[in-house]
This record gives sequence, structure tokens and C-alpha cells, in this order.
Amino acid sequence: MRDLRDLRAAVVGTGFIGVVHAEALRRLGIDVVGVVGSTPDRARAKAAQLPLAEPYESFEAMLDDDRVDVVHVTTPNHLHYPYAKAVLGAGKHVVCEKPLGLDAAESAELFRLADESGLVHCTNFNIRFYPQAQQARALVADDALGDVWNVHGSYLQDWLQLPTDWNWRLEPNKGGELRAVADIGSHWLDLAEFVAGIPVTEVFADLATMIPVRRRPAGKVETFAAAEAVNRVDAPMATEDVAHVLIRFANGARGSVVVSQVSAGRKNSLQLELDGSAGALAWDSERPEELWLGHRQRANETLLRDPGLFEPAAAARTGLPAGHAEGFADTFKELYRTVYSAVAEGVMPSEPDFPSFAAGLRENVIGEVVARSAREGRWQEVPA
Repeated sequence: MRDLRDLRAAVVGTGFIGVVHAEALRRLGIDVVGVVGSTPDRARAKAAQLPLAEPYESFEAMLDDDRVDVVHVTTPNHLHYPYAKAVLGAGKHVVCEKPLGLDAAESAELFRLADESGLVHCTNFNIRFYPQAQQARALVADDALGDVWNVHGSYLQDWLQLPTDWNWRLEPNKGGELRAVADIGSHWLDLAEFVAGIPVTEVFADLATMIPVRRRPAGKVETFAAAEAVNRVDAPMATEDVAHVLIRFANGARGSVVVSQVSAGRKNSLQLELDGSAGALAWDSERPEELWLGHRQRANETLLRDPGLFEPAAAARTGLPAGHAEGFADTFKELYRTVYSAVAEGVMPSEPDFPSFAAGLRENVIGEVVARSAREGRWQEVPA
């Protein structure tokens, strides 16, 4: 087994999320030996502002670097499939942002190739690694809620609320057929199944585009960049701003989720609530240190993050003492701790404790069923 500090990584993509990947790896002592940007000049410009490694001249140059053990793919969605496939072909372990592919066919091929290779593979569903999400899963597994019969919530943001807000995710050829559902709804669905421990079996979806025409800047803009006085042109929208999805689970439980990128004041609020025969729990990503526990015959509780009060499985996923807040960036660190432990072992676990390419395939499959349900206006079965 290798020491984690002897492992080396490269990050493909130097936008907002690529920088988060690189910083999380550094906190683990993983050497990020280089990054790949959309162009070498753009990557160097970003590296001059942030603590990024020296850019490679090309993606191919990175693949040829024998020092690199693991490649993190954080590009726009349409590049996930070809880049992850090339990384596997080069014999390197891979962490890929979601969606794993633009459709289930792409992600199915990636999962097959990864599985056959024996290489470690991960789809970056980092929200599982909030300590309170881990605690919620452990409580459900310990039967603290009894029979789970209701799973509901939302994932709300406001970064695309204005007609002048723009990002490559608005372009179907880069982002895919679905937008809000693929971008953030997939996180909610993955977390719901993870915490409840019960698969989704059917969905009934209603998708809506609240801003049918946007004002696209003539030049490039980065995710979450402030609006600027730039030349703009009209751009008709083909993807959803808002989604309402009814859900049925394998155990007979019912569920629902509202997904929106046009909800004023909601910066990054994933809310998940589970109701069961013996109790309930609720969590909001904008209040990540708190887990609400609901009771019928005694006072409700708010459990603040505290390793000393957590179930063992959850305590292992939190690094700071109680009262010292952990947040979004910490979820990446804890996810990569598990991934790189597998890399150090040199083999993909048969039952990984992190989301593999199977999780990426799962969300592509659910997403396609959601889209079909919205088109046909009826319940649709989710394949196992």
C-alpha cells in the first residue's frame, strides 16, 4: 500500500469547481502536479490569481505524464465522456464531475470501461460527505426513523434568476438535455437515495422554463461571475429553470422534490426531510452544522455537528471538533480521502464507500426518465 502523500494528481478544468478540487487535494497532502485549462494561456492567467499548479500545454501532455496517478475531470459536461474515457485508456484512476456523461449511453460505457480496468473511479457527488448527511444515513440505517414513508425537499438556487445571467450550462450541446435537474437535482436525488437507503422506482415530472429568452454575452463568462456591461444577443432557452418531481420508492414510500435555479435569495439550499413511523429528520445545506430530529411524544431536537455525539460511521467523516464549522469545501476533502485510500491500495473496492461511476450512471438514467415523464405527462418507471 502506498502512502497518500506519495500520490500525484492532475486537474482538468480551471473554473470554480476545478479550483475546489485542487485545494481539497492539497489539504490532504496530495501533490497536484499540473492542471489543464481550456487553453494554456487561460490556465496560466488563472494560476497567476490562485494557487494552481503549472498548466500543461495540452490534455494529451497530461495523459503522457507518468507522474500522474489520478485525473480529476472538472470540465463542461460535454467533455466528461471523452476525457474520462481517455484517462481510463491511459491507465490512470479518475474522478469525474457529474453528470458522468451527457446521456445514459455515455455513462454506461464509462462504467463498463472503468469496471473492466480495475482502476479506481468516482463520480463527484460530494454532498454525501457533509457530516450531517452521513449522520442522517447512519440514523436511518439504525432504524431511528422506523419505516421511512415520506422523502421530500428541494434544491434551490438563484444564480440564473435574471435574463442576463449566463453560463455554458444553458447551452444543451455543452450542458445536456436537462439543466436544473442535471446540475443540482441529481445531487438531491443521489443524496435522497443515499440517506434513505431506498432506490427510486418511479417518477412523475413537470419541467418549466421560466425565462424563455436570455441575453447571452458576446464573450465568455465564468460560473457565478458578476454581471458586466457587455454586448449581448437574444438566446432562446431549451432547458428547464424549474422542476417539480413526484417520486415513488422501492419500499412504497412517497417523495417529491422542487428544483430551481431562479429562486431569489436561495444561494445553494439543498433541503432534505425524511418522515418515518418512529420519527423524522431534516437537513439544509445552507445550515450544514444542524440536523433536525422530529418526534411525536417528546420535544424535537437540533443536533449540532459533534463527533462525540455522532454514530461511528458519521464520526469518521468529520475532521474538526464541535463548534468549528465544516462546510462545502470540506466535503471534497472527505470524499477524496476515501477515493485516494482506494488508490493507495491499488484496487477499486467491490463495495466502495464513495460514489463510483455506477452512481453517475444511476443519475443519468433517472434524469432521462424524468425528461421522458415531463414530455409524456405520466408516471415513468426507473430501471434498476
